[in-house]
Amino acid sequence: MGRTIRPKNKIARRFKINLGLKQDPSKVARRLQQAPGVHGPTKRSKASSSFGKQLDEKQKAKFMYHIREKQFRGYVKKASAMSGDSGVNLQELLEMRMDNVVYRMGFATTRAQARQMVGHGMFRLNNKKMNIPSHIVHVGDIVAIKENKLKKHLFEELETRLQKHDLVSWVSVDIKTKSGKVLSKPQDTDFEKIFDVKFIIEYYSTR
Repeated sequence: MGRTIRPKNKIARRFKINLGLKQDPSKVARRLQQAPGVHGPTKRSKASSSFGKQLDEKQKAKFMYHIREKQFRGYVKKASAMSGDSGVNLQELLEMRMDNVVYRMGFATTRAQARQMVGHGMFRLNNKKMNIPSHIVHVGDIVAIKENKLKKHLFEELETRLQKHDLVSWVSVDIKTKSGKVLSKPQDTDFEKIFDVKFIIEYYSTR
């Protein structure tokens, strides 16, 4: 799941929620309530079991952050070993991945694009090359686009995009220097309410 190759609209329609997989959310919204497949328009939804609900929430998070099962299980294990609420800990770990921070700062239009950009070495972290999308950033870290990458097509009209981008409370961006700073850990109000983290913790607690 590090790379989602199946049609992204079908994934969103399967869960009936926009997972942020495509750049234009309006294209996803058009058929969001229609299940995928030839019987989508007339297919009746079935009541999900407790296990089914847990599985769906896990899959939502994995698709959303583009994480494979083994790595995702590792995040859950680490979150459970940390002090405090395991669910909050898990969401913090997912949000503070390098690729997600790049996305949150507005340097990329989707998390998939951010993952690719980081993997191709387009950013510096604290003035050092960083090409590991899963690297966990910390409060005070500074993320910046490499100067020799700014002329790439991906960064056309970047300043305009950044001016329109709605920043979450835990990061700041300097449009002039094309850099951003992690101000704090993400708060509960910053988490996108796309999946229910409690069901995810329950899923792994019994396996």
